[in-house]
Amino acid sequence: MENKISTGTAILDWLLEGGYEKDVLTTIYGPAGSGKTNICLLCLANIPKDKKAIYIDTEGSFSVTRFKQITDDYENILKRVIFLKPTNFEEQKNCFSELKSFVNEKISLIILDSVAMLYRLELGKSKDVYTVNRELGLQLSLLIEIARKKLIPVLITNQVYADFENKNKVNLVGGDILKYQSKCLIELQKVGSFRKAILRKHRSLPDEKKVFFKIVNSGIEEVEEIKEKNI
Repeated sequence: MENKISTGTAILDWLLEGGYEKDVLTTIYGPAGSGKTNICLLCLANIPKDKKAIYIDTEGSFSVTRFKQITDDYENILKRVIFLKPTNFEEQKNCFSELKSFVNEKISLIILDSVAMLYRLELGKSKDVYTVNRELGLQLSLLIEIARKKLIPVLITNQVYADFENKNKVNLVGGDILKYQSKCLIELQKVGSFRKAILRKHRSLPDEKKVFFKIVNSGIEEVEEIKEKNI
């Protein structure tokens, strides 16, 4: 049985040599506007016609208008998507409590866009950092269990913040929790009007493989004319 699904775009299929692995968490991280949600929509548009998907939208980033640009079959696809839209960390916790009840043989993809938004807000108002981090860890553990047991690929987006001591370094929100739990890490960077996707971690592919792309109406397109010396 094929253990990968297409990313919905030839560019990222090339980067990952076939697509996202079914039994792991894949985390795509980068600054605002780097293309994280666009990449999620491309994968969503590619789910099989007899399958469904779960889309957990914590930022209100899902746009039907944008999805229409990506696929002509948007109406049929949206009928097969279960949307969960928590607005605070407690609601996110409740979504994960109910998640198992939605998972069956029809579900072929789970997207969490993003893991960071409500977590950061909760950290900002809570004095109990340990409990908040523990809850995030439990949520990720549940996603890992679903991915492994059900062979359902889980696609997660994450925010980044600059390192105080090293301005050129970016850190994932959630830190080591996300790094260790994700078997595939893809970093997105802004390069002028273009974007760069870098494979930072994979259990069977070499690190640092990269591709340049631009965001267009139909999704993303590879940019071949950029030379590394200009970056």
